[in-house]
Amino acid sequence: MALKFHVKSGEEVVVISGAHKGKSGKVLELLGAKQRARVEGVALVKRHLKKSQENPNGAIVEREGSVHVSNLQSKSIYDASKKRAASKA
Repeated sequence: MALKFHVKSGEEVVVISGAHKGKSGKVLELLGAKQRARVEGVALVKRHLKKSQENPNGAIVEREGSVHVSNLQSKSIYDASKKRAASKA
């Protein structure tokens, strides 16, 4: 069963609530089963990598964690709403 979200992969989005409120980035991946998305530069988590041929000493790398899609809004819609709010003031 395919789920439909209001954001698409590759779209520019803004986080509108939660710990990362105000940050923006491009949607890298949508995780349908959990209704979450990975956004470039948002919710960074550290991952420990074991020793391997690519990483002979192992490594600690930062990757994007996931954000619930209900906390995301398209950047174009977000900007339009901010302009509307500014014009009323």
